[in-house]
Amino acid sequence: MSKTAESTHQEIHAGNGQGLHLHMRTLHPPVPIPYLTREEMASTARAATARLPGTPAAKDLVFYGGLGALAVAGALEWPVALAVGGATWLVRSARKEKKET
Repeated sequence: MSKTAESTHQEIHAGNGQGLHLHMRTLHPPVPIPYLTREEMASTARAATARLPGTPAAKDLVFYGGLGALAVAGALEWPVALAVGGATWLVRSARKEKKET
């Protein structure tokens, strides 16, 4: 009879969370963080921008930046902003090709 009384007493304690221990292990791998100087960053940026075709016109930057800002603010859904920006780019590039020929 005493064994059932002890087991009932232990079940009550286990039910409220006392006496339960949870052992967890965390892994923290060493991650090397590269040290970059200002000169290295500048030379890398120059090398990357040298491969770009050219600087866009200021009005293009304002237009596409405005589309992006409207999409971020939620005034335009991003697929609509993408479609408007893509269609505008296609129309403007077609006009530039006609002027060149």
